[in-house]
Amino acid sequence: MDVHKRLRQLLNERGWTEYRLSKKCGLSESTLANIFRRNTMPSITTLEAICNGFGITLSQFFAEDKMVELTPELKNLFDKWISLTPEQKDAVYRMVDAFDNS
Repeated sequence: MDVHKRLRQLLNERGWTEYRLSKKCGLSESTLANIFRRNTMPSITTLEAICNGFGITLSQFFAEDKMVELTPELKNLFDKWISLTPEQKDAVYRMVDAFDNS
């Protein structure tokens, strides 16, 4: 995987600048500039900080498939899902299927 390309992709998807990423992840602008402009490879610790800034895990960073971020809204939904009975889960599936336009 091209780490630099993936970082650019994540910035572009969010419409973020390197400055905003530096504020989100707690890294200096010069650290990020070295990664982006000098094409240096970030350490695992630095990459973890960047991923935290993006709100993703390292595994999500390296995922080849479409990434789904676990937002607070989704976490709340999953927490409630766990306590549903099989019948309730089936009802939720049917309701979601009814909204699916594809």
